[in-house]
Amino acid sequence: MAAQDAGTPVAKTLAEMVSEARTRVREVAPDDLAEAMERGEPWLIVDVREPYEYEQLHVPESVLVPRGLLEGAADPHSRHRIDALCNARERPLALLCSTGARSAFAAVVLGQMGFRNVVNIAGGIRLWESEDLPTEQGPWTGPLP
Repeated sequence: MAAQDAGTPVAKTLAEMVSEARTRVREVAPDDLAEAMERGEPWLIVDVREPYEYEQLHVPESVLVPRGLLEGAADPHSRHRIDALCNARERPLALLCSTGARSAFAAVVLGQMGFRNVVNIAGGIRLWESEDLPTEQGPWTGPLP
């Protein structure tokens, strides 16, 4: 195998990229987050999955912002902004996807955009559901960017 050119970046696998993202964000266990919310802590759960995934199962009162639309939704100067997200820069945000991978990437991005208290929900909706935490079904009825 030929040596890699010093100027050529080494390709990473998805698993490596997810692992790297997880080292750059805080993760919270679903049951710990649910307990904090029961104590009245003002967490906003942002679900970064696709609308069809959200419709099948989601956390009650979570806000849907698909990962592919996140940056525009989070930028207060964008015509694609979503106020619930833009107005939460100082509020604690918990990001959720199926397994915690997409939401880890999303947490990194929101941190770069100036959001101060962002966590990734470890294990995603799969772990949330397996711990018998509240879920519901139905379509997202709020705005999308």
